[in-house]
Amino acid sequence: MIENLETLVTLSKTGTMMEAATVLKISQSAVSKRVAALERQYDRALIERRGRRVVLTAYGTRLVEKVTPLITELRSVFIEEPTLQRGKIILGVSEAILASWAPALFARVRERLPEVEFEFHAQRSPVVLDRIRSGEYMVGLCTGSAEADYDLVSEVLRLEPMVLVPSALKPFTPPEAGELPVITIESRSGAWASIEEAMRRLNIRRETSLESFFSVAQMALAGFGHGLIPRGVARTLGIPLDKCMELGDRGLARPVRFVARKSMFLRPLVQSVYAALADEAQRLDR
Repeated sequence: MIENLETLVTLSKTGTMMEAATVLKISQSAVSKRVAALERQYDRALIERRGRRVVLTAYGTRLVEKVTPLITELRSVFIEEPTLQRGKIILGVSEAILASWAPALFARVRERLPEVEFEFHAQRSPVVLDRIRSGEYMVGLCTGSAEADYDLVSEVLRLEPMVLVPSALKPFTPPEAGELPVITIESRSGAWASIEEAMRRLNIRRETSLESFFSVAQMALAGFGHGLIPRGVARTLGIPLDKCMELGDRGLARPVRFVARKSMFLRPLVQSVYAALADEAQRLDR
């Protein structure tokens, strides 16, 4: 029964059988069977098919709204409690962070807290936040503003400076008047909302958007335009920083946040991990 309810909740978020199956790591036919079993038990149609997409009926929406908090509590009892007792933390990390400087950060934390076991999951920041809310992840490292995350504890670990990678690494002088067009991250990312205002203040305009900062960097290196990326991404790709324009001292930086549900943040093990991360994150910029 719980698996069937989790499947309906996942389907409500993804909108397609294929995406729900991918998230749940089951077949599409298994997704269909679980939803059908719920419909037989509930004696109501819970979904409607619209082409390849699936939407919830009014009954489906009502059921998801009622069971989502219950599923979160069940995960807390049957997954989080035993996991914490074993000294294990399940966390989601923004892909661009985990692909750049986060592994070195966690290696330092592991040296300080050898008794803690980490289970990592790389996702986009919005996905990490959703899975923290649902109880799938215990904590997360995300980018972006915390204003919309009023239901979570969100503490800034560091402000990662942004750098401008010149097109094909050729020397250039920013225009004295008008805007500087750049390639940078797309609007649905966690980072965009936190850098948009500073970009406007600095007369930097997003001309092209991509889903990954690493893709932005590679396009800039290939000469498709100037790329605006985090410093950590530039370092990971071996881009010479002396050929980039540093913008962190001008206020253009992306906040990196430690995020957890309020009840989870207060747990002693999580507090120890947060304190170690906060301390080591400050050392990264020294």
